[in-house]
Amino acid sequence: MLKRVKAFAPATVANVSCGFDIFGLALEHPGDEIVLNLKDEPGIRINRIYGDNGKLPKEADKNTAGIAIMSFMKYLQLELGLEMELHKGLPLSSGLGSSAASAVAALKGLNFLLNEPLSNKELIPFALDAEQAISGTGHADNVAPSLLGGFVIVRSYDPLDVVKLNVLDDLYCVVIHPDIEIMTKIARDILPTQVNLKDAVRQWGNIAGVVAGLLNNDYDLLSRSMNDIIVEPVRAELIPYFYEVKKSALSVGALGCSISGSGPSIFALCKTRTVAEIVGKKMKEIYEERNIKNQLYISGINNKGAIAEQIE
Repeated sequence: MLKRVKAFAPATVANVSCGFDIFGLALEHPGDEIVLNLKDEPGIRINRIYGDNGKLPKEADKNTAGIAIMSFMKYLQLELGLEMELHKGLPLSSGLGSSAASAVAALKGLNFLLNEPLSNKELIPFALDAEQAISGTGHADNVAPSLLGGFVIVRSYDPLDVVKLNVLDDLYCVVIHPDIEIMTKIARDILPTQVNLKDAVRQWGNIAGVVAGLLNNDYDLLSRSMNDIIVEPVRAELIPYFYEVKKSALSVGALGCSISGSGPSIFALCKTRTVAEIVGKKMKEIYEERNIKNQLYISGINNKGAIAEQIE
């Protein structure tokens, strides 16, 4: 058995416009990194957390990384001694799957440490346990793409049925994160509990169009289909200048633009990196002109997902 490993789990964009709780895609960067050390003394200890400004708990049973590992070890009926270092590359409550990335990195690292008894897809339920414990909802549209990479469809939760689509290299994602926090629970609590049938039919058509556009490399269809008429209008009220940012992205060639996860991050899909850089500059200008601190990420679609390696 290995003694010391390092694992990386990428940020994710959930919902991807019209696919609330069923679509997600993985970015190449940013992401979270975890270092795991195997120890003789049983128990899980989080020794250090970097990049969280002291906000995250070090108690294993209160941190998604620790909870995911505990769930995995219980399933395997193992008692191990593990020490953990968590390097947060993701801003907290950003809509980029921050809690999911920590859980996924921990699971990927432990699975690698144990010579990979399970596949990446088989690790998803343990990440869902961590999401459920922290946010109250075990949704897979962040954890699944972070583990598997690519564009992921969560067809069903009971039983869990996840489908991965590999995305072409010329598709890029721009994400801008204004420095405000939106708690996932708040963003979910404001959503409607019932949907008009006419709106639902339109949304279903857009969902089908996104999938068909990706499978057929039909970017015009993908662009026409990236239209969320149910969730985006409600959550947009939580994000300052959302519609100005969206308009600016579309005006210079973005295929589509919407809220990443529960926000406040806003993403845009673009054909080619050149277009993505132009779109990113325009999106950033909206917040710079209003003196709102922000971070801009431009990334290809990560088709590999989480990775792990042995370290000395």
